[in-house]
Amino acid sequence: MIKIGMMLGDRYEILEKIGTGGMSDVYKAKCHKLNRFVAVKVLKQEFSENVNFVSKFKTEAQAAAGMMHPNIVNVYDVGEENGTYYIVMELVEGITLKKYIEKKARLSVKEAVSIAIQVSMGIEAAHNNHIIHRDIKPQNIMISRDGKVKVTDFGIAKAVTSNTITSNVMGSVHYTSPEQARGGYSDEKSDIYSLGITMFEMLTGRVPFNGDTTVAIAIKHIQEPMPSPREYIPEIPISVEQIVFKCTQKSPDRRYQSMGELIEDLKKSLMRPDEDFVKIANPDEEASTRMITEKDMQQIKKQSRNRDSMEEEIRLRSDHNNSSGKKKRPKTIDEPRHTSSKKQEHDDDDDSKMEKITTILAIIAAIIIGVIVIFLVGRAMGLFNLSTGEKPQSTTTDVTENTSVAEDEKNGIKVPDVTNLSYAEAVAALKKEGFEIEKVETESDTVAKGNIIEQIPAAGEYAPLGSTVVLSVSISANAGKIRVPNVVGLSEEEATITLVEAGLTPGTVSQTTNDDPSLIDKVCYQSYSVGVYVEKGTVVDLKVSVGAGESTYSFVGNIESPAAEDDQYQAGSSATVILTTSNGLELKRETTTTFPLAFNISGITGAEDGVITIVYNVTIPGSTTTNENGEIVTTPERNEERSVKRTVKFAKE
Repeated sequence: MIKIGMMLGDRYEILEKIGTGGMSDVYKAKCHKLNRFVAVKVLKQEFSENVNFVSKFKTEAQAAAGMMHPNIVNVYDVGEENGTYYIVMELVEGITLKKYIEKKARLSVKEAVSIAIQVSMGIEAAHNNHIIHRDIKPQNIMISRDGKVKVTDFGIAKAVTSNTITSNVMGSVHYTSPEQARGGYSDEKSDIYSLGITMFEMLTGRVPFNGDTTVAIAIKHIQEPMPSPREYIPEIPISVEQIVFKCTQKSPDRRYQSMGELIEDLKKSLMRPDEDFVKIANPDEEASTRMITEKDMQQIKKQSRNRDSMEEEIRLRSDHNNSSGKKKRPKTIDEPRHTSSKKQEHDDDDDSKMEKITTILAIIAAIIIGVIVIFLVGRAMGLFNLSTGEKPQSTTTDVTENTSVAEDEKNGIKVPDVTNLSYAEAVAALKKEGFEIEKVETESDTVAKGNIIEQIPAAGEYAPLGSTVVLSVSISANAGKIRVPNVVGLSEEEATITLVEAGLTPGTVSQTTNDDPSLIDKVCYQSYSVGVYVEKGTVVDLKVSVGAGESTYSFVGNIESPAAEDDQYQAGSSATVILTTSNGLELKRETTTTFPLAFNISGITGAEDGVITIVYNVTIPGSTTTNENGEIVTTPERNEERSVKRTVKFAKE
């Protein structure tokens, strides 16, 4: 059992617990040999008792320890002590990408792409070392305080999957690839799929597939089409949308084939976000029918003959084996009476006859097609009249009508205009003409909810009978409303003009501190988020940066009972919990009888670290003893005040 203050491997002093997961607990520790802080990940008991898992775990962790990359949480050491298995890793002061997304609701496109590039570089380094992660998700990506992005748990996920540990250990099925969901073979392209899902969440603040059970979600990964992130955030540029789509193709062969390819497109998207340069293989082209050539046909015939010869040889050997040492079986009338060579000659004759038949059929088909073409051209020119059988008189009006008929025959049916109609009206109009419908929901500033924004093919174009018309249907009731522009980074004057031109009212302008030096004397805050729709004339308040002020910190955590350090503490007894900064400033004091106790404090200044002190009383039972003089000495029961101290790290706001 791990306790605060104990030493692992005679060098790692356990300082505090900083995290927990389905498979392990994570502690902050100090390496006394190299005099540095590290993170120690300790396997939970149920995994430590699994011999196969421990063996694989050690092998994969040691392989991961061979990697050193700035975008990977590097593994320093692997060890075991008294049945406790642990990994020593680089300590990253920061938060997971998952918590970062939750904190910001969603990330800007540039920030999401920048993080994706760093994650891809870390994964690429692992792939180059023949290590596949298999569990890429925001929970396994760290954002350090200085903004560096690092992927963690390389090798560990592979150890889990290869030993069929239960799925809850692997975390969320929301990020798993279709081939992993099926339980099939996974490779580098499985990591690419999971990164695509992670990008989707960074851009939209949500995962693309959800459900009541892990099985339901896994089925969606396998069967359901990937939704577009632009359905939720319209301002996402097309290049970024297409990158997400390519990463998350159901077939691994249609995804990026390496992290290097993905990194190249991600960098392009930063420079040319609105350019449609991402190339995704067309499934229709891949699955198109390939005509059989004469060479192919000959090869098929050859294989067929070889198969027949092999079957004949097997039959003959079988007859020989059956006859050895036994009475010869008389031939029945059903057995073949010709040799292989005769059979081959017969097959060649059949092939010759088939080729003659095929040639005759082709000539007949050509004649039929020629007659049909002559008939259609003749009818278009007015040479035939089906109703009377007489040649009609040629008038100008007749020529126009017949030409129109010819166009319809050649190009299909003219598509009616259904834009701005309700969806029901549009469907009725198109069905009447014999078209099928595909519905696509889209936000619109101008078209009322439920009406058609756009149609493909466009009105007036010709399309074959029974073909599909795609209808873009408005799902927003934002017609007549104003979409809030982005004024962050503009001067106060520029921001005011931008808001007025958009139909909004500039509100109060106040000053505030901001760490970004590029925003000094510029707007760093607006009271309505970019892209939301508001009524015309809505007041938007602004804040202008005056530069970096004093840094502030926060502490959010659950305070555990002192029982871990002092087994004489009785659960349910009163204790006072005090949080102070490392320089002695008291931040909060609370008395409780219940643990864990939640603390949530913000606006801390003057220190990055703090100390939690828990003060409580324990009851020391009385005792009766006999001294050296034979006298009975009674010690009464007494209360003794004790305290436990723990160091904590504050998070920068």
